[in-house]
Amino acid sequence: MGAAEGKRAVVTGAASGIGQAVVLRLLTEGAHVVAVDINEAGLAAVVAAGAEACVASVADPAGRARIDAAAGPELDYLVNAAGILFVKSIWDITPEEWQRLYAVNVEGTFFTIQALGQRIRSGGAIVNLSSSSAKLSTTVEVTPYSSSKSAVLGITRSFAYVLAPKNVRVNAICPGIIDTPMQDTVLAKIAPMRGMTVEELSVGRLKAVPLGRSASAEECADVIWFLLSDTARYMTGQAINHTGGLVMW
Repeated sequence: MGAAEGKRAVVTGAASGIGQAVVLRLLTEGAHVVAVDINEAGLAAVVAAGAEACVASVADPAGRARIDAAAGPELDYLVNAAGILFVKSIWDITPEEWQRLYAVNVEGTFFTIQALGQRIRSGGAIVNLSSSSAKLSTTVEVTPYSSSKSAVLGITRSFAYVLAPKNVRVNAICPGIIDTPMQDTVLAKIAPMRGMTVEELSVGRLKAVPLGRSASAEECADVIWFLLSDTARYMTGQAINHTGGLVMW
């Protein structure tokens, strides 16, 4: 039996990357997982592993209503991993692009917790996906993303205070350079903007990481599971770096 046997979880952004890795980790721990994503085809892998699919967008009320219905009356874990990113010069970002990104990354996180947070049982936990870019905003080509992930930290702290009397913990993880499809997109689009090859950009970025490498989505899922588990039962309101030393504050 796994440590999460009999527990129920909702994970957004479950079709790929860190979200998918979290679903698979929770399944191995014995949890029943509702895997949420707008990409139905992308959910096939986690459904095959035993997850329950919920095809919905966190960015609109109708999608959040579907998540609310699928979650059930009681939960133990919520992981908000849904997020989008676009690469563009800081001088060319439009209000429409800004609002679309905030609808997913910020409103999606806030209103999903608002809908589900009060039904999480005592001893349960929430983990929100922030980013190292919330603290170290040197990748200026993704400024709206960095800003949104800073907002996630404020949301995390506020709900940590509100849910503490229920013995429900709320923390955030700030991943650095993680091997995911989103990271591939960042490298492919930023490299030509900086007059570099993808390889040159990748090597240069990793030189700033004391441990000298990127991390896998599975390694990130390990840290998220730690934050959800009883091992972290005295931790709430925290922003945990998972950056190989790139960020140390």
